[in-house]
Amino acid sequence: MNMKYAIIASTVTVAGLLLITFLKATPAPSPLEAEAEEHVIQTAVQDTMPEEEYPFQKSETEWKEILTDKEYRILRESGTELPWVNEYNGNKKEGLYVCGACGQKLYSSEHKYESGSGWPSFWKPLADSLVGEREDNSLWMTRTEIVCSNCGSHLGHVFDDGPQPTGLRYCMNSAAMDFIGDDEMASSEESKDM
Repeated sequence: MNMKYAIIASTVTVAGLLLITFLKATPAPSPLEAEAEEHVIQTAVQDTMPEEEYPFQKSETEWKEILTDKEYRILRESGTELPWVNEYNGNKKEGLYVCGACGQKLYSSEHKYESGSGWPSFWKPLADSLVGEREDNSLWMTRTEIVCSNCGSHLGHVFDDGPQPTGLRYCMNSAAMDFIGDDEMASSEESKDM
């Protein structure tokens, strides 16, 4: 049953990306149409974004300076990377996954599993307080978006088709995270001791 949902999620995501690509290929709207569309988009974003303050704050200009274009699109604009061809889906190394924007620890390799979705998946975060949830009504469905509780950056989504003991699948974007291997953490600890 989990594979069925994973295939559906992958298909919907690819269809959405193809739609976005098609829409980008359409002719540019007139200045008046563009202004009206921008107002509608900004109103929709204002209506759906929570009025939260996050401990780690940067302006969008600062985010654009420190993140790559791909990281910015995913972390700050709630984008999604393609399934199967991302950096951490097949990663089997031991270590921690941290927020790609602020470095907050999020997930352990101990909680990572092969979901068949094409994205790195975890059955729980290191602590519930490290991630936040928002309702996401994009792509013609309602999902639960997962954001970093420190900076508010988009990480992915959570679904209720994961393994026990939680029954949850935290389906994350590789480009929204950095991986720190146990060997790298050990080297860092040794250099601090010297």
